[in-house]
Amino acid sequence: MQIMDERCCGLDVHKNHVNACLITPGSRRTRQKEHRKFGTTTGDLRRLLDWLRAAGCTHVVMESTGSYWKPVYNILEESLELVLANPQHVKGLPGRKTDVADAEWLADLLQHGLIRPSFIPPKAHRELRELTRYRKSLIQQRSSEINRIQKVLEGANSKLASVATDITGMSARGMLEALIAGSQDVTAMADLAQGRMRRKREALQQALDGAIGDHQRFLLQRQLAALDSLDAAILACSTEIETRMRDWADPIERLCTIPGIGQRLAEVILAEIGIDMGQFPSQQHLASWAGVCPGNHESAGKRKSGKTRKGSKWLREALIEAAHAAARARNTYLGSQYRRLAVRRGAARAALAVAHTILVIIYHLLRDGGTYTDLGPSYFDQLDRDRIRRRLVTRLEALGYEVSVTAPSSAAMAR
Repeated sequence: MQIMDERCCGLDVHKNHVNACLITPGSRRTRQKEHRKFGTTTGDLRRLLDWLRAAGCTHVVMESTGSYWKPVYNILEESLELVLANPQHVKGLPGRKTDVADAEWLADLLQHGLIRPSFIPPKAHRELRELTRYRKSLIQQRSSEINRIQKVLEGANSKLASVATDITGMSARGMLEALIAGSQDVTAMADLAQGRMRRKREALQQALDGAIGDHQRFLLQRQLAALDSLDAAILACSTEIETRMRDWADPIERLCTIPGIGQRLAEVILAEIGIDMGQFPSQQHLASWAGVCPGNHESAGKRKSGKTRKGSKWLREALIEAAHAAARARNTYLGSQYRRLAVRRGAARAALAVAHTILVIIYHLLRDGGTYTDLGPSYFDQLDRDRIRRRLVTRLEALGYEVSVTAPSSAAMAR
């Protein structure tokens, strides 16, 4: 088999050590293999780099095992060409697995060009990803804290969450603080409602009539403090992300023209895929990488499963969230697509299909420029007007009506 890389190295990376196998040209057209073991501290990784440089190594491969590959990548990326391999693509034979054998197997695959590298963005882009992912984790923690508050209120016979849509809003927050302070006057607490909530004062009085104990007041106080801390952390992260993405203001603005995508989701999507679509050969490659397209499992001419692959979970979650938001939009192409598919295939599959469509739109907006132009809610009906006409006429005739259909004039069609 043809040798693609003369001097290469395979790394089997673990938490506390790295097994390395260096392959270099030997005498009489042979290949020489040298094995070494290094620690994972910065000093040990620099010694690994010095060893590879001294041997004239040009290419290095390692598996994407959790987050343990990141320290190695940070030290080697500026000096060598690194290949991060998907563990599913480089599995060795069972029964022959050792750390040394894994490193040698990776090096053998790399020297023959048999490993497809994973997409690893530049360092600044990776830092942006960490920020958006951390903000997502904070938002999830905030949702969990709100659920804990609702659980405590239920235990105190308080149904505030049933009347107030948002128990973290100004009105509900004032009532919670009054409960923590020991107030038992439901009329006074209901009068703390502001804006449209004042119309619900009678319902609020009934909802606030509970039996809250001292331990529940303590829990609510700590939970509201945790909520304030999370809000401050989310705001700080959002400010830092906005500062770092200042140069991407135009792509963010164009993505926000798509129904279902706002400022935060646009930041998350761009942090995951970047603005250079040259790294994805086609929209199909991007959809496959994101895990929003059907998988392939065919044997003996039979298609066994179309389950989607895992892909990028952060990007997939953002696209699904955008799809659900777009599904609530009326008089849009994406909303029409969701409702059309949800009837036949269910809400989950319809949301995934809309997420795929949104990603394809994003790909073309970033590659070709321009802004999103909606096709309209009747786009699917226009694809096969005769079929729609026959179906509706048949339904009316089944109800006993006599139906006569006249085709519209050319002028009417133009309008």
